[in-house]
Amino acid sequence: MSDHPTRQQALAAADLLGIRRGIEKESLRALPSGHLALTPHPLALGSALTHPHITTDYSESQLELITGVHAGVEACLAELREVHQFVYHALANEGDERLWVSSMPSSLPTDETIPIGRYGRSNVGRSKSVYRMGLAQRYGRRMQTISGIHYNWSLPGVTSEEYFGLIRNFRRHSFLLLYLFGASPALCSSFVDGRRHGLQLLNEGSYYMPHGTSLRMGRLGYQSDAQSSLAVSYNTLDSYAASLQDALTRPYPAYEQVGIRNPGGDYNQLSTSLLQIENEFYGTIRPKRVIEPGERPLHALRERGVEYVEVRCMDLDPFVDIGIAAQTMRFLDVFLLHCLYTDSPPDTPEEVLSLARNQHRVAERGREPGLMLECANGQCLGERPMVEWAASLLQQCEPMAAALDRAHGGTAYAEALAAARATLADPSSTPSARVLDAMHRGYGDSHLNFIRHKSEQTRQAIRALPFSAEQLARAEAQARESLVAQAAIEASDVLPFEEYRKQYLAPERMLA
Repeated sequence: MSDHPTRQQALAAADLLGIRRGIEKESLRALPSGHLALTPHPLALGSALTHPHITTDYSESQLELITGVHAGVEACLAELREVHQFVYHALANEGDERLWVSSMPSSLPTDETIPIGRYGRSNVGRSKSVYRMGLAQRYGRRMQTISGIHYNWSLPGVTSEEYFGLIRNFRRHSFLLLYLFGASPALCSSFVDGRRHGLQLLNEGSYYMPHGTSLRMGRLGYQSDAQSSLAVSYNTLDSYAASLQDALTRPYPAYEQVGIRNPGGDYNQLSTSLLQIENEFYGTIRPKRVIEPGERPLHALRERGVEYVEVRCMDLDPFVDIGIAAQTMRFLDVFLLHCLYTDSPPDTPEEVLSLARNQHRVAERGREPGLMLECANGQCLGERPMVEWAASLLQQCEPMAAALDRAHGGTAYAEALAAARATLADPSSTPSARVLDAMHRGYGDSHLNFIRHKSEQTRQAIRALPFSAEQLARAEAQARESLVAQAAIEASDVLPFEEYRKQYLAPERMLA
């Protein structure tokens, strides 16, 4: 850190108050029994296509709740909580569904029965559904029912080059987040029915990894043999964009066999390329830019640069009513500043492979005593004890926590860092260990029964919070407006869908 006096001075600058953050939180709708709800997206919640705060992710049963952009941690959480309140209000009026509070899914039906998200008759709505059908063809529907929290983060004045430096360091060090906040060490057996998985049987309906932290981020989660062949470089915006454009335009033989349409004329997928669209590329963090209607994300990045980063490796915390705590968000602020303000050597293909292995080790064995991680960034070669590496990172985060506390007043950021140190020192205090302990103590080692109970507890807790008539009226009006907006989009369409699909996927649409 001493190599960068100007960066150190920047930590004391008032623009730390310019940090902006937002949350996207996914949760399945589930029945009291713990089975996946197979009902359509509730009409009372508005249009999943156009509502600014309530949509669906992969499945029609998988809600995604989105906050706006906030200068304060508490304000961000307050909005997320209010969106939850409206969702629970609507679900209570329509039946007894609740939000599943674990990242690993509820009891799932057969793969083909899991409903894919539907977004209406418009071209943009149909393309979203066809994209999801493509995901089902490529990876199966079960994998797409995993839920998580995405943390969107920006700092004023940061260039695209600096954001990519942040991203490289984040990828090197995100194992720490899996250890500290991973909360999916076990899962319902329905998720792995008919699959080779390597998990250990915990009871008749549950599998686990004894020292696992986040099975969601391990080999059973968002993984793909096809995508593992990608050598995406995070060294520059140009190299990143070129890597993605290649994957978005290169035909992939297995997907060519599936074809774009089936013999009956229905769509199987948007394209036969290795990636259908940019969002199909999985990763622990993404460079992002707000897009214009109809704009390709890659074009937006090339044209206007990186605007913020999207952290994608955070599990839902079943012990927190809305899935993430203020202290966790503050630690993420500290951690992201550390990634930004620390030297970030270029990545290499060898390091990229090493980081993937580290991710799997910590996801599946993160609390294992003596766990070693690979260190292959040119500054450190060989293996290093995970706990030692993590402790070093936390020590390096001290100036960031201190600077944030100076900017905001108080000691909340130092306390978040101290809590992380305490969790590193005591593996039994990690969310993943607490999940396994709670399952064992009160639920006969059943993941389904534990999360079912926590989901009901959470539903009751949020329903008991004050929710004024004014708040309800505002949320209902927003839902109605979204339905009107969807109808307007559908009425304005003139292109046949096939023409729309070809135009949207044209390679020149991705160029600046």
